[in-house]
Amino acid sequence: MADLLTHLLVPYILLTVASWAVGWLDRRWVVVGMGGAAIPDLVKIGIVLDERVVEAFLGVPFTYMPVSTLGGVLLLAGVITVAFERRRWRRVFGLVTFGGLTSLLLDGMRVYADGRASAWLYPFTNWRPPTPSLYVSSDPTVLVVAVLAAGTVAVLDRQMRVRR
Repeated sequence: MADLLTHLLVPYILLTVASWAVGWLDRRWVVVGMGGAAIPDLVKIGIVLDERVVEAFLGVPFTYMPVSTLGGVLLLAGVITVAFERRRWRRVFGLVTFGGLTSLLLDGMRVYADGRASAWLYPFTNWRPPTPSLYVSSDPTVLVVAVLAAGTVAVLDRQMRVRR
């Protein structure tokens, strides 16, 4: 869960700071971008609903793994986008995709035993980019840094909104 919370806080931080300069980017749109950050973590639904059950139901081979790739983010961002008014599609797709990409980039900086991140660029390539091995998912330091940064941004955001 700490990993998911960190994934949600990073786009909150980035989009809230961006909202200070971009007029249309208010809190509701920041939340849309944060929602996109949860897309790659949908792969964890396998904990509750086994892939074999879905495979038996669909009658075709099935795996959740592509959800945590660039192709999965783009596909699900498109599905989420059509739930909004047509005139908002471009904005929604961009924000949801942005959130998903921040999540993928954070995952790409984790420690992997072989020094290479997962093939998160699939289906465009199966290449596994090298990772800087900055952190382990279970390391609470990452979450603490994200919470402190988000708290700081929230306080600054509130002060800026009071001044307006």
